[in-house]
Amino acid sequence: MDKIAIVGAGRVGESTAHNLAKAELCRHIALIDIKEGMPQGTALDIQESAPIFGFDVKLSGHNDLGSVAGSDLIIITAGVPRKPGMSRSDVLDVNVPVVTAVVDEAVRSAPQAMILMVTNPVDVLTYVAWKRSGWPRNRVFGLSGVLDSTRMASFVAMETGVSVTDISAMVLGGHGDTMVPLPRYTCINGIPIARFLDAAAIGRVVERTRQGGAEILALRKTSSAYDAPAAAVATMVDAIRHGRRRILPCVAILEGEYGQQGICMGVPVILGSGGVEQVVELDLDEDESAQFRRSAEHVRNDLARLKLG
Repeated sequence: MDKIAIVGAGRVGESTAHNLAKAELCRHIALIDIKEGMPQGTALDIQESAPIFGFDVKLSGHNDLGSVAGSDLIIITAGVPRKPGMSRSDVLDVNVPVVTAVVDEAVRSAPQAMILMVTNPVDVLTYVAWKRSGWPRNRVFGLSGVLDSTRMASFVAMETGVSVTDISAMVLGGHGDTMVPLPRYTCINGIPIARFLDAAAIGRVVERTRQGGAEILALRKTSSAYDAPAAAVATMVDAIRHGRRRILPCVAILEGEYGQQGICMGVPVILGSGGVEQVVELDLDEDESAQFRRSAEHVRNDLARLKLG
């Protein structure tokens, strides 16, 4: 991968750029933001850490969207973040024009690129980007599942006291209060967590996972999460850059999978050099299926506001 553009040089964009640079996942990272001097200063700050971390990635800062030209991957973090007490849907109307402007420029200047959506509400905006671009679904996808699943794994580690490196978690659905954490598919070194946690503890993990972002926002008050989201983005980029074909939960366009059509939802996918190479369908029980349908309905309600789906 030669060039990655990150549109939005705020905290998520900055942390993402630093993660990608340290892992040398491309040759050039272009940080783009409307605030004059901000992306330039951020790029220079990260660049000056190169001798310490030992990376040769070039970073540049820009104020024009045309700087996405030649990108292999465009990561969209730009937009208005939610404030304490707000849901992700509350920032939908203001963030739609931000995303459509980026997508329109991507179509003009980087027609072969992939788009990785981070801006909230990520499910709806991934769908907006897909419809606006007209690109195939493998090239337009979003963050959520990797982040939500790592949060769930962290909470399982806190409850059990075992190493988080042995924990794999799975979260489906929309990236919000209606997300669907799946304890049945969450294991410690292959052993279901029900072997280690009782129903009450699992319930705490599930609820804390659903409120993971809101919990950080409530504590910080002036800033939402950025380190964990950036690390999750880097995980996805690594899978694409190295063609690892990892099974990761991502926001993907559904074309009949899980009984859903014309909607973006968090589901496990095979993520590799071709982007979303395959949607993986899990066998869900009656309760899990009902939760997934409720989550899909929430996303559809937001789409209906935009008259897109």
